[in-house]
Amino acid sequence: MIGVSVHLPSALRPGYPVRTERLLLRPLTVDDVDALLAYRSRPDVCRYVPFEPMTREVIDQRLATAWANTELTDEGQALTLGIQLAGTGDLVGDVVLFWHSREHGGGEIGWVVNPDFGGHGYATEAAHALLRLGFDELGLHRIIARIDERNEPSAKLAQRLGMRQEARLVHNELFKGEWSTELDFAMLADEWPAYRGAPDSRGARTVRD
Repeated sequence: MIGVSVHLPSALRPGYPVRTERLLLRPLTVDDVDALLAYRSRPDVCRYVPFEPMTREVIDQRLATAWANTELTDEGQALTLGIQLAGTGDLVGDVVLFWHSREHGGGEIGWVVNPDFGGHGYATEAAHALLRLGFDELGLHRIIARIDERNEPSAKLAQRLGMRQEARLVHNELFKGEWSTELDFAMLADEWPAYRGAPDSRGARTVRD
């Protein structure tokens, strides 16, 4: 039997800000409370994501705990980064990278953007940067995205990133008082090079070697 060399992820310590064509991804700070409250308090933003509309107190608590993490050093950790417009300095949303398993090289990404800044491809550009961090810098083998089927914009975003839909789990979870059907998307490290080129402002991929 021929052995297979497997590279396991070790740690992720990004240099901040993480720059894309139009964005700066960086740790959230107490100066971001008002901008975070502007969208994370909105019921329409929270409808299909795993948190309720947030108060200023909840945001303060998250900033002091989970969102204070600036690196990934072991499985079970998450890295949340603010999406800041490089041209104006506006915080328009945030993205998260979860490291689920060291042994299996598994991770997950998620995103949320203020609808007032929607329609410009910011979430796609930021999520693409997270895939780069997860694959190129942390060394993950597989990254997934789990999306409520009713959240069509997020499903389309995952497809624009090049993630393939692997499953449709019908009524698999009682979510906010009603049954939710989950769409599971994924990408493998050996598929990533075909999508490494940065997405343009509409979310379409442009190849850049």
